[in-house]
Amino acid sequence: MTSLKKTNRGFTIVELLIVIVIIGILAALVVTTYSGIQKKARDTERKTDVNALHGQVEAYQAQNGKYPSLAQMNDSTFRGNNLKGLDAAALKDPNDQSASPTLAASPASNVYSYQATPANCDNGANGDCTTYTLTATLEAGGTYVKQSLN
Repeated sequence: MTSLKKTNRGFTIVELLIVIVIIGILAALVVTTYSGIQKKARDTERKTDVNALHGQVEAYQAQNGKYPSLAQMNDSTFRGNNLKGLDAAALKDPNDQSASPTLAASPASNVYSYQATPANCDNGANGDCTTYTLTATLEAGGTYVKQSLN
């Protein structure tokens, strides 16, 4: 004898909604975690770039007895002749969308800054640069600063 009962196969709306909510929560967690990891990676790159610049500038000072001026740091010919181990990409913040890598005169987001002192030193008529400060603004908050060793 055959049964007149129909057997329904499939999921109820409640079961589907529960699964969709769980997937949504997991997706939100993944997106926020990924975003945080990317910020940390860019901040690490900023610190590495500033440390590379710091090392090159200190090596220049050891050979020449003075630090380069901002104009010299932004001059690709000067960098090629005097800061031979420095990759030009080290002058560019990871979020900087400009075409040429240059250092700014004062700290700002998405750009590295190089402040040589005394003010307006040019290693010529206006005097030699005796100290400097390199600064990178971090996405996680705060700044990363390296100063001259002298």
